[in-house]
Amino acid sequence: MKRFTGPALPALIVLAVVAAGCGAVGDPRGSSLTVTASPEETTPPGSPATTPPGTGTPAPRGGLVAGRYQPLWPFSTPGEAMAWREAHRRDGREAWHLDARRTALAFTRDFLRFTEIDRVATSVRQGDHARVHVAYQAEEGPRLLVAAVVHLVKFGSGEDAPWEVVGTDDTSFSLTRPRYGATVRSPLTVGGRITGVDESVKVQVRRPGSATPMGEACCVGAGGTGSPWSARVSFKTPPGRTLTVVASTGGHVATVERFAVTGVNVAPS
Repeated sequence: MKRFTGPALPALIVLAVVAAGCGAVGDPRGSSLTVTASPEETTPPGSPATTPPGTGTPAPRGGLVAGRYQPLWPFSTPGEAMAWREAHRRDGREAWHLDARRTALAFTRDFLRFTEIDRVATSVRQGDHARVHVAYQAEEGPRLLVAAVVHLVKFGSGEDAPWEVVGTDDTSFSLTRPRYGATVRSPLTVGGRITGVDESVKVQVRRPGSATPMGEACCVGAGGTGSPWSARVSFKTPPGRTLTVVASTGGHVATVERFAVTGVNVAPS
């Protein structure tokens, strides 16, 4: 891919993401929340440096977050979230689960392996929901470039309920297929829309507890204004699991400049 060094694309990313609307029609992650820019913030101190444990065990009926959201990371079931709460009450371990910003950064860096995205540009909380704008440093100057708006929801009730990543809000780069919460089989068709110049889309299928993707497809050329993109990816994992499908694009000023995720379930064999 050709390297783009001019200011047009970073400006597009910043404006599109910060001023963006939320998830696709029919997506329970959607929101009427309007986010405005705030002073730039650096990575919160003490953010976790390694991926916390996750078994990726199947989510039973009633195992959705707040009754409607897919549990993507770090916990796969209410039982895992409760086990952490009990341990935290005993000895205060892994307090970062109570911080939405630190959880969003750990999801981005440690689970998705997008290590260049290591800042929070801004975050907004409304009740048990939080939207965290994860970002990376511009090549020149102190400006932060937002890569995604990570949506988190409290997994359980009470002040000591941990934060759980349930998806991302669609911006100038969307992932609308498969539908959020859909039951899928391999191979899987993935797609959405993108605004940008000379883009290259990579798709991965991931689950907690595994350092490597369950499947991967690369690289799909795309570009234009609200142009459709699509890819087909094969994956291997036992049925009944909740998976994270992540699409990313970059190569102009950073390896990954924008990403979007959705949550799906593996169909029975």
